Amino acid sequence: MAVMNLRKVAVIGCGFVGSSSAFALMQSGLFSEMVMIDSDHERAEGEALDISHGMPLARPMRIYAGGYDDISDAAIIVAAAGANQKPGETRLDLVKKNAAIFKAIMPEIAKRKFRGVILVVANPVDILTYIAAKYSGLPSKRVIGSGTVLDTARLKYLLSEHLGVDSRSIHAFIVGEHGDSEFATWSSANVSGVPLYDFCRMRGHTNFEEATRRIESEVRGSAYEIIRRKHATYYGIAMSVKRICEAVIRDEKSVLAVSSVMDDVFGVQDVALSMPAIVGKDGIEDLIPVRLSVEEQRKLHDSAEIIKGVIRDAL
Repeated sequence: MAVMNLRKVAVIGCGFVGSSSAFALMQSGLFSEMVMIDSDHERAEGEALDISHGMPLARPMRIYAGGYDDISDAAIIVAAAGANQKPGETRLDLVKKNAAIFKAIMPEIAKRKFRGVILVVANPVDILTYIAAKYSGLPSKRVIGSGTVLDTARLKYLLSEHLGVDSRSIHAFIVGEHGDSEFATWSSANVSGVPLYDFCRMRGHTNFEEATRRIESEVRGSAYEIIRRKHATYYGIAMSVKRICEAVIRDEKSVLAVSSVMDDVFGVQDVALSMPAIVGKDGIEDLIPVRLSVEEQRKLHDSAEIIKGVIRDAL
């Protein structure tokens, strides 16, 4: 059995998301070795070569195109393989195409006795995270989906613009499906410990319900707007991949809204969706018992049922 190399990452899938994630990881300094894998090996070679040419301007790193035999000693596998979301297509529309791809990839990972963390990035991420946990043979805590990390970042960005405050001081999450049924945890949202509603009043904003509806709708529609304009989203998710990898490699125990298989969270189980979780070197350590209102709990159950329905069709 290969000894795990904590400075090695594997990226499976070299499309826009995979290659952008690889680029962000090269710049991060987290890793000294990166293998890029794609069904189109020449594409992987081209991306590896292109990114490698930037190393004299960054940090030394070995970047190369490889195969599944190269993943056995990696600390993290970024699973970004799959079809792109097209204009007018929802994330859930992608499920059957990308589920088939993941069902082929995960047994290959299992065969190599991989002992690190799988980070699922391809969409629909919740369904693919569930499939990865089912077919990889890994403990579910070591299979993480990028989930609503990016959606949560979008929420913080829009709130920071609305309130005129540093987005890093805002503590709020988007949870549930990474998709149309996701929702914001307004009941527990705060700015440096001050409840969001109180902070809004302090900053002169009194129409709280209208503002939160508008911001939540903008978050939910962000990907569609970007895809309409430039046909794909990849920079924001690449930054999310880098952030999650930081939490794992540095054992930061950071709280991130990643996707994972639920085990009786507010009565939700046997489905992958996003809830705030402590992320460290072994993947997910614990889920955070974030406070949800009765209405938010209903939304969580509704989101879970939507995902379960799609999983039944995909599997």
